[in-house]
Amino acid sequence: MTAESKTKRCRMIRTAAAGLALTAGLSLVLPGTAFSGGMASVSAAESGQKVTLRIANWEEYIDEGDWDEEEAIELDDREGTTILGENSMVEDFEEWYLETYGVDVDVEYSTFGTNEDLYNQLTLGNNFDLVCPSEYMFMKLIAENRLQPLSEGFFDEQNENNYYIRGVSDYIRNIFDTNTINGEPWSKYAAGYMWGTTGIVYNPDVISKEEASHWAILADPKYKGQVTIKDNVRDSYFAALGILNEEELLEPEFLQSSDRLDQIAEAMNRTDEETVGKAEAILKQMKENAYSFESDSGKADMVTGKVLANYQWSGDAVYTLDQAEIDDYYLAYAVPEECTNVWFDGWVMLKDGINGDAAKQQAAEAFMNFMSRPDNVVRNMYYIGYTSVIAGGDSDIIYAYADWCYGAEDDAEDTIEYPVGFFFSGDNADEDYVITAEADQADRQLFAQYPPQDVLERAVVMQYFDQENNERINQMWVNVRCFDLASLTWHDWAKIAAVVIVLAAAVVLYKKRDKIRMRTDV
Repeated sequence: MTAESKTKRCRMIRTAAAGLALTAGLSLVLPGTAFSGGMASVSAAESGQKVTLRIANWEEYIDEGDWDEEEAIELDDREGTTILGENSMVEDFEEWYLETYGVDVDVEYSTFGTNEDLYNQLTLGNNFDLVCPSEYMFMKLIAENRLQPLSEGFFDEQNENNYYIRGVSDYIRNIFDTNTINGEPWSKYAAGYMWGTTGIVYNPDVISKEEASHWAILADPKYKGQVTIKDNVRDSYFAALGILNEEELLEPEFLQSSDRLDQIAEAMNRTDEETVGKAEAILKQMKENAYSFESDSGKADMVTGKVLANYQWSGDAVYTLDQAEIDDYYLAYAVPEECTNVWFDGWVMLKDGINGDAAKQQAAEAFMNFMSRPDNVVRNMYYIGYTSVIAGGDSDIIYAYADWCYGAEDDAEDTIEYPVGFFFSGDNADEDYVITAEADQADRQLFAQYPPQDVLERAVVMQYFDQENNERINQMWVNVRCFDLASLTWHDWAKIAAVVIVLAAAVVLYKKRDKIRMRTDV
């Protein structure tokens, strides 16, 4: 099997999952089903306990099982590394929890389409226990004091069932420990799930890597009507700031600065009136230049060749490249040289849902840990195509899976040595974590899933903005997405008034003629 076909095989089941999602609609509910198999040591009836756990997650964002046997993942000769999703992850969790803790848990699993959809559900009174929003939404929920802190026991690395804290990548752990809201770190409330960068999916037959490696391509008139941009204020504002700050971010002195990452973070989180005003002007240029604002359709537009470049999250970039490759249509992914936004989706518990119930909190934390168990991490990554925050800790299963997906065959001629030690061991020079890959993977799926060190050196978090700055940015977005009356000159108003007068006269004339016709008919 060639490296090319290995990559296709690595994504087969995710294509099926996408089909399921299309038929399922926008809200999928999977009530949990308790198992009656012999694995459970204590039944719910014997223990007298039962927990109902209400979970909300993104659509298509968990392994739903039902794999065919030929889809089993065999990771070389490692013991116990045949991975097969026979049942849904929810069902397997319920069985594992009963076996491990002697408690019957019933998971009520539902999905949401956007962070705003989730927030609206919470506002309307839906009391979920555990949800998985993006970092800006869990930052907002932390700021609003709506989250239940993780227990001290969750961070006990001696507990063999604490797969999250034992296996999370040091790179990710540092970000969650050092980013704060109101003086409190993310890690007090949130456990990461998936992560990645933002960048440009592009057609390398038409667009050069150099062109795709700058945010300015989104406003380049050379590609008018052939690029798409994100239909949300934060991602689009970030891209606009990338264009606005390009000269500053690429100055030789800036590039050599010892605190370059901090300086990028400062520049890309500016929200003063002057910056927002300049960003608005850039976004309006991008709007005029774009084929569309989009949230999900950009993937299909790239695969079908409607557009040449698509502003995309790395996980969806991988999906797009995979789908195009099925038709022997090869796309690439670039991360702008100026900077990129490193994003996360993470699990958080809601105060209103947990409501002081220790048994429910234990079940919620156990679910996060179960999702972080290395074999389950592989199942979820295989099914949805995104990159887990879990490196594996003492287990090398997740690295073996990355090598299984992207490692070149022995007879491959054009290969590269691609280090991923930064993620798996914290040392990018670690020879135990180097994938020998096909050379084109330097710009394709492997690059999107595990960005190299130089990308991480310009990858920053877009912070949560307070109410005043949110209002300023949201008004800017309204001006961009809607008709901005404030931008009209007196010449524009004069033209509008003239049109209104003409239309009003036409209406009056029509009514007069109608009255005359009625009299004539009589």
